[in-house]
Amino acid sequence: MGGMTELAPSLVEIARRYGIATEYDDWTGRRVRVSEATLVAVLAALGVAARTEQERNAALTAQLRSYWARQLPATIVGRTGAQTRFWVHVTHGEPAEVWLQLEDGTVRGPVQQVDNFTPPFELDGRWVGEASFVLPADLPLGYHRVHLRSGDSETSTALIMTPDWLGLPEQLGARRAWGLAAQLYSVRSRQSWGVGDLTDLADLAVWSASRHRADYVLVNPLHAAAPSGPTSPIEPSPYLPTSRRFFNPIYLHVEAIPEFADLRKRGRVRRLRSEVQQRAAELDAIDRDGAWAAKRAALKLLHRVPRSAGRELSYAAFRDREGRALDDFATWCALAEKYGGDWHHWPESLRHPNAAGVAGFVEKHSDTVDFHRWLQWQLDEQLASAQSQAVRAGMALGIMHDLAVGVHPNGADAWALQEVLALGVTAGAPPDEFNQLGQDWSQPPWRPDRLDHQEYGPFRALIRAVLRHAGGVRIDHIIGLFRLWWIPDGAPPTQGTYVRYDHEAMIGIVAL
Repeated sequence: MGGMTELAPSLVEIARRYGIATEYDDWTGRRVRVSEATLVAVLAALGVAARTEQERNAALTAQLRSYWARQLPATIVGRTGAQTRFWVHVTHGEPAEVWLQLEDGTVRGPVQQVDNFTPPFELDGRWVGEASFVLPADLPLGYHRVHLRSGDSETSTALIMTPDWLGLPEQLGARRAWGLAAQLYSVRSRQSWGVGDLTDLADLAVWSASRHRADYVLVNPLHAAAPSGPTSPIEPSPYLPTSRRFFNPIYLHVEAIPEFADLRKRGRVRRLRSEVQQRAAELDAIDRDGAWAAKRAALKLLHRVPRSAGRELSYAAFRDREGRALDDFATWCALAEKYGGDWHHWPESLRHPNAAGVAGFVEKHSDTVDFHRWLQWQLDEQLASAQSQAVRAGMALGIMHDLAVGVHPNGADAWALQEVLALGVTAGAPPDEFNQLGQDWSQPPWRPDRLDHQEYGPFRALIRAVLRHAGGVRIDHIIGLFRLWWIPDGAPPTQGTYVRYDHEAMIGIVAL
């Protein structure tokens, strides 16, 4: 790399401000300087034009102005036992009153102000002053809010108080624990439809706990696969899901759904299962597409069975809890059935959840959308049952889930979370001892700036979902919560660079 031209100081500075590495040490310990083309492309994925000196200077000015225009940081992250200091911006010379509203509604204040000698900044003819505050050390864990009042204006921001230390789970005590690792699709029984399901998982957990004193079963990612259409092939890799927030209905055990008892066409369902089992025995392989086609036909029948008043209330509570994210996911599934699994090729009016044609599509295809919502409710119930049975059988942890590093670029999460995922780049890995060409995983990475501005809402929802019915979680490529290798579209993996994430926030949220 000795012959590479020096990077412009303005490009180095703007990259630094956005957490983009301009050089790094490779697997041999050699210092590698990142190319200008890579830095410009990665900055573009963060919405920053940096091709020319003029653009870079404009970006630096805009970033500085944006900092001073904010009255409070987008998100404040604190750790128990550590002092948390943060800044506020008010009109120079005006008082700043800061107080807290805790997650349970309790109001705490005022917050202590400490010295800050930063000179004021002129912003559109107004002088803005900076003050610093320190949070009390005894704040409880949780998602709180910091409030600021100055003059006639009042604003607030997120405060995430995270644990300093987790230690081992209390239920393990000091003893060592062991468990099984299983690819659930291969854990088949005489009752399953050619693919292992959540009843098979519960049975495996109960057997290993009661007979062999296992404390957990670690499974492959159970995330929803792409696409969910009746004819398109299912993506076989559990590490390239359409959504990490929602689950794969191929793992449902049809006969475990309560409405199966009231289904008049039970004979048809049993025939579907028998055909799938026969085909699976002949193939001696995992036939996801055949299994899903049969299950989908049976589940469609069950979706139409009237539910009891209690079951209807339970479904309504699930929909309320999952909110807009569930609606978006179910809408994507219905759209994918009609237009194919790549939303980039859909009609323009459907390429974003808020696009002009989406509401009309949902109204016209309300039954299909509800079917996909209903599938996630059934999955939630069967996941809860598997975890409950595992723990009741004596497991200290129960089911341990696996969180994939990212999502399919054409799938449901990429469609629903366009604002918080980086476009124009993919995540991967640089060259190393095992793969000297590097790796491109084709997945769009989180935008660290947008996560911060959205108070880490999408990431919090993801972690909450994967842990809801779990005794633990394995996080694939955990270093990705610290930094990720971003590769510009069209470039080889060797031409990427590292982008930093706020690990205090990311790891803190997982721990919380």
